[in-house]
Amino acid sequence: MRALTRTLVSVATAAGIAAGTLATAGTSFAANATAIEPTASTEAVAPWADNLSLSTGQAKKVQQWLKENWGYNGPINGQLDRTGWSAIQRFLKKHWGYKGPIDGNIRGGTVVALQRWLKNWGYTDAVDGIIGEKLKAAFRRFADSLSQEWSVSSGTASACTSA
Repeated sequence: MRALTRTLVSVATAAGIAAGTLATAGTSFAANATAIEPTASTEAVAPWADNLSLSTGQAKKVQQWLKENWGYNGPINGQLDRTGWSAIQRFLKKHWGYKGPIDGNIRGGTVVALQRWLKNWGYTDAVDGIIGEKLKAAFRRFADSLSQEWSVSSGTASACTSA
């Protein structure tokens, strides 16, 4: 009888220890309430911009040209964002056969019209809608040709609008 009692006590003790360990393990691995809280940030997110390798100074000159001639109403900050590219699309639509939406996205038809226009600025690759180094170099040449006080009456205007 003693042997049976010892065995039952040992089994009960082992079961109690195991149950306590499992119970404790279950809560010790649970995430605390603060780790589950949603994360929100008040940090400002930088707006999308693509200067196609223009420097800040070059992009500011392009923005000034766009402001004076193509309805650009954004800041002159050297970052060609969707507002700047929308103004470029208006220019390309009027003079270089762009037929897509005025949405500020640089893709397909925008790039094709940009390539057509930049042939005047030394772009020599295919008009294929692919942004490459030669397109970027031609865009830089155009930007370099602009003065801070660019106007429609300058010599640059003919190269901007002739087909």
